[in-house]
Parts: sequence; C-alpha cells; structure tokens
Amino acid sequence: MVYHSSFVDDEGITKACGCPLLPLKSHIKGPAPVSDQDRTDIVDEAITFFRANVFFRNFDIKSSADKLLIYLTFYINVALKRLEGCRTLAEGTKAIINLGLEKVPVPGESGFPFPGLFALPLSQPEAELFRNYLKQIREETSGRLLSVAYRPNGTPNKWWLAFAKRKFMNIIVP
Repeated sequence: MVYHSSFVDDEGITKACGCPLLPLKSHIKGPAPVSDQDRTDIVDEAITFFRANVFFRNFDIKSSADKLLIYLTFYINVALKRLEGCRTLAEGTKAIINLGLEKVPVPGESGFPFPGLFALPLSQPEAELFRNYLKQIREETSGRLLSVAYRPNGTPNKWWLAFAKRKFMNIIVP
C-alpha cells in the first residue's frame, strides 16, 4: 500500500499548475509559506515515506498533495543517484549543490519528469511561481536528505544510498 500525504485539505492554500504550494519549515527564500518548526511538512513526509513509496510502480492519487509527494519522491531518487559515488559528506554536499544549480523544468517544458501529472501553467507568472516553489522545495529536501544519507561522522549511510538503484514508477533517473 502506497503512503499518501496527510495534507488532504488544501482549502485556502495557493495553487500553481494544480499543485498546492504547501507551507515548509524552511529558511530558504521562496514562495512557500512558512510552517511551524514543530509540525510535519511535505518534505518530512516525502523523506519518511520514500523508502516505502519508491518500490511502487503505480501511485493512486488521493489529494493534490500526493502529486507533490510523487514529485519529491522522484527528486529524492535523483538526489540519491547523485550521492551514490560520494564517499564523504563534503563530496555529497558539493553534488547536491550542483544538482540545485540545474534548471528546474515546469509542466510543458522538456525535462519535466511527469507530463500530465500537473496542469500546464495558464500564464508565465504562474509558471515562474511554480518553478520558484519547486526550486525552494528541492533545496529544502536536499538539505534534509543530506542529514539522513550521511551519518554524523560524515560517512555514507548505506541504508539510504542503497535506494539510489531503485526506479520510481519505472522512470530511469538520468
């Protein structure tokens, strides 16, 4: 059984491309509202559910937040693939920073991993809002992922990096 997001009520939440711009416990500047530090956010859910959800080829969408969970699960898979050859936390941090510098595609652009999952942007400002949100959430996910993919002494956590070999929803990670 796939783990779904607990953020089912998206009333009053801004949306872009059919995706809710959920609050984040983040210090990174961006369009996401700030969440309380003691509450679970979508990034916490994505990291917690990743090792179970990565095994599924199909994902039944029950809320619009599940779309974001699918995107983040795929992004975590991409990030782990980049971390696979990094033997220290410093190397891993450098690889993640390079991943963060890449252009973030939005629905309708080449390179977006899930055509049809999100609605196409209706205007250029909506596309930029969604791009900035995805960039912010990717940066936040990357930072938190480093803390679980590497132990406090800076060595790789094999129980996390082993999942770099998995294909999520049969999508081959570049």
